[in-house]
Amino acid sequence: MATIRAVVFDLDGVVRQFDEAHTTAIETRHGLAPGAVVDAAFEPELLAQVTTGRISRRTWVGRVAKTLGSTAAAEEWGRQPSEVDTEVLDIADALRAAGIRTAILTNGTDTIPAEAEQLGLTAHFDAIFNSAEIGWAKPDARAFQHVLDALGLAASEVFFTDDSASKLVGAVEVGMLTHRFTSAEGLRGALRAVGVLG
Repeated sequence: MATIRAVVFDLDGVVRQFDEAHTTAIETRHGLAPGAVVDAAFEPELLAQVTTGRISRRTWVGRVAKTLGSTAAAEEWGRQPSEVDTEVLDIADALRAAGIRTAILTNGTDTIPAEAEQLGLTAHFDAIFNSAEIGWAKPDARAFQHVLDALGLAASEVFFTDDSASKLVGAVEVGMLTHRFTSAEGLRGALRAVGVLG
């Protein structure tokens, strides 16, 4: 088995978490049906447009507002806070201390660079790859190949973790070692199993 030289993390659901109760509270306050915000925001074609950089986050939120019939609800959702998982950051720091490169690959929007800076992520990761800049979103194998090319590594030298099993498919397709994230402790165990954490 090749030596792992880099570990790539998904952002949302792995490095940072959102409180689902926040969205539910918005729906309640604005008299919207349960699940209305998620249905509007994550409609597949609309989501594909924003995560491949074809539309901006501002336009995305505007289209969500139109679907919901409520600009206030959409804009409030667009400002929802997130919390970084400090245990995952500790893992990233331990990897870097061991000489392993760390990166993020996210299906993100044009505001990811600003969000990453605000969350302090650049201090823990060597690179942040954003689908809106790459032009392809996970699980498209081309997104993963972009990461490999940028890192200058073979797929067998890269470990990728994501909380969504469907997103792992593209990583497997190019030959990366993968792990479905469910907890920081589970990730730590998986990294120990491949010899990159003591």
